[in-house]
Amino acid sequence: MDDPVATHKRLLDAVGRVVVGQAALVEGLLVALLAGGHVLVEGVPGLAKTTAIRTLAHALGLGFRRVQFTPDLLPGDLVGTPVYHPDERRFAVRKGPIFAPVLLADEINRAPAKVQSALLEAMEERQVTIGDESFPLPRPFFVMATQNPIEHEGTYPLPEAQIDRFLAKLVVGYPSADDERAIAARDEPDDSAVAAVADADQVAALQAAAAAVHVADAVAGYAVALVRATRDAPGVAVGASPRASRWLVRAARARALLDGRDYASPFDVKRVAQDVLRHRIVLTYEAEADGARPDDVVARVLASVPAP
Repeated sequence: MDDPVATHKRLLDAVGRVVVGQAALVEGLLVALLAGGHVLVEGVPGLAKTTAIRTLAHALGLGFRRVQFTPDLLPGDLVGTPVYHPDERRFAVRKGPIFAPVLLADEINRAPAKVQSALLEAMEERQVTIGDESFPLPRPFFVMATQNPIEHEGTYPLPEAQIDRFLAKLVVGYPSADDERAIAARDEPDDSAVAAVADADQVAALQAAAAAVHVADAVAGYAVALVRATRDAPGVAVGASPRASRWLVRAARARALLDGRDYASPFDVKRVAQDVLRHRIVLTYEAEADGARPDDVVARVLASVPAP
């Protein structure tokens, strides 16, 4: 396997030639991909979310498909459907766009619950059923779903149980003034011209290496303590589930690998905690009315739970 640090640098350089000022987004996507999870991204339109994931897919040498989720989208539009061929008197399966290593589910909360469930089942099971047949999805299989934080009319918000299936929720903000000037001065970026610096086999090797990163009992215990502390935090109606403990450890492993270490530290857990926990915390009505945010809860938990 290639040096993870060198591969990491090549990927950031390749994406940086197209995308300006979204290093945190790209880092979060890489951590989730190597940890074997999926990502929910929240941000207003125009922040290069689609460009970032498409460019990263090109740099990784992986196929990419984008699906615009709309209220009239059907599950078959996503996973595929049996098609009858009268000349041959048989049905043949026409596979949908979900059969891509990297899938962008754009504005996932605009599609009805049946479509959301079809996607989230595929994310969990790594397979889909079309007619009477089950079909495995590509390996790797990575989903980035986006949702717009400012438009609620005509949307179908994801239930907490479904949101919990995403490893991380990344919140994308506006670029700095310097980055925005650089964006304004650039021509329209051509992400298709990005040369691949890895391939599917290398990605699979990196995922295996991330899974092999050592996590001491004390570090795993620290991750569990953080998750459990969210359940008793003031202003919290529902805290993070046990699934969060598993993803927190796996994300910390991936973070350590990208830094060139074969062991995860409490600092790795802290670095990924906001992304892994923020979407798993449901605030009370009173806390929301007071302007509290899940990020504030995670920050207080990180400050109150001592690291080993």
